[in-house]
Amino acid sequence: MKKFLKFMLPVLGLFLLSSFINNHFPDTTSSKYKCMVQLINYTGEGAYVIVSVLDKDGKYLKTLQILGDDAEWYPDLETWWSTYFGVVRPEVDGITGATIAGGERSMFVLEIEDDLLDKGNQLRFETAVEDQKYEEKDVQLPLTTATLSGKFEGSGYIRYVRMIPSK
Repeated sequence: MKKFLKFMLPVLGLFLLSSFINNHFPDTTSSKYKCMVQLINYTGEGAYVIVSVLDKDGKYLKTLQILGDDAEWYPDLETWWSTYFGVVRPEVDGITGATIAGGERSMFVLEIEDDLLDKGNQLRFETAVEDQKYEEKDVQLPLTTATLSGKFEGSGYIRYVRMIPSK
């Protein structure tokens, strides 16, 4: 009986701990989406691109991707910089990569929590090029399962964004 209790007490403890964690800290599942950003032909420096999730009121929730890894130029992305960071400058929570030059494209994978979908949230692509115009809403679309598969025209430096679910 002692051997049985010696074995069962730790097992029971792990079961109770697992139950507590699952009930109080639920797993957030996420899905991956392949994303291609194609820029228009323009002259000048490479474009910085910020891909963010905003809530239905336009408040920044999360930065998913940053194309442009020199933080010196982040303030050129005016709305993202001032609104997302505010007075306190936390660490950037997006994945960074190189800028994209005019006419070029970049491909990357966005990982988006499933609980952000179909809740009125928006997916926004902001762009800025040194000494040129800043595009706050170069591409902005509803963050729904339906819109995360398709081609979306840009209004500034982005010619289009194409997204497909990644398996």
